Amino acid sequence: MEIHGIQKLTLLDYPGHTACTVFTGRCNYRCPFCHNATLVLHPAEQPALEPEELFSLLRKRRGLLDGVCITGGEPTLQKDLPWLCEEIKALGFDVKLDTNGSNPAMLASLLERRLVDYVAMDIKSSLKKYPLVCGVPNYDTAAVEESVKLLMSGNVSYEFRTTLVRELHEKADMEDIGAWLKGAKAYFLQGFRDSGDLIGSGLSALSPEEMEEYTNIIRRYIENAHTRGVE
Repeated sequence: MEIHGIQKLTLLDYPGHTACTVFTGRCNYRCPFCHNATLVLHPAEQPALEPEELFSLLRKRRGLLDGVCITGGEPTLQKDLPWLCEEIKALGFDVKLDTNGSNPAMLASLLERRLVDYVAMDIKSSLKKYPLVCGVPNYDTAAVEESVKLLMSGNVSYEFRTTLVRELHEKADMEDIGAWLKGAKAYFLQGFRDSGDLIGSGLSALSPEEMEEYTNIIRRYIENAHTRGVE
C-alpha cells in the first residue's frame, strides 16, 4: 500500500465527521488543475509511510476521530485498498473514499463488501470534454459512467463534485453534467485554488458570482447542489 502522507486532523474532508486523511500515490489522470501534482507525477520520490503508522495513530485517537478519508492520487489504483479499508473499519472508524471513478470494478468490490461508508467522486466535466479536462487524450468515459451508476443505484452515501476552472469549464458543461447526473443525492461545485503544485499552468478561478450561476444551472437537475471552497 503506497501511503505518502497523513493529515492527522480534518474537520472538512469528511462531512459530519472528525477525521484524518491518508494520501496515496499515483493517478491515471493528468488534470491540469490537480493540486497534488507531485503525488501524481513523482510518487516514488516522496517519503513513504508504513500502514502501521496510520493504525497506530487511529488506536491513539479512538474517541477523538470518527473516520478516515482516503485520497490521492487515485486510491483505487492500489491493489491493497480493500485490505486498508478493512483494517481501518476493524479499528472502529468509518471510511470515506475520494475517487475519480475510473476503476468501477474496485469500487463495486468495496461497496459490495461494505468497506466504505462515503464516496466522493470527482466529475471532471461533461462527458464530451472529459479527455481535455482529465488530461488523457481520447479517454473512454465508459468506466466513469459505470461508477456513476454504481453510486446512484446503491445504498452508500455519496457526493459528486467538480472543481471549476475558468479555462476549462463553461455554462454549457453544467447543462450536460446536470442532465447526466439528474437526481443525484448531492453535488458540489468547488472553487479552484492554485496550490503551487499544479500539473498545468495559466489557470484561474471563477468569481463567487459565476460559481453561484453555474450552481443554479445544476440545481435544475440536482436539488442538493452547492458551492464549496469559494471565498
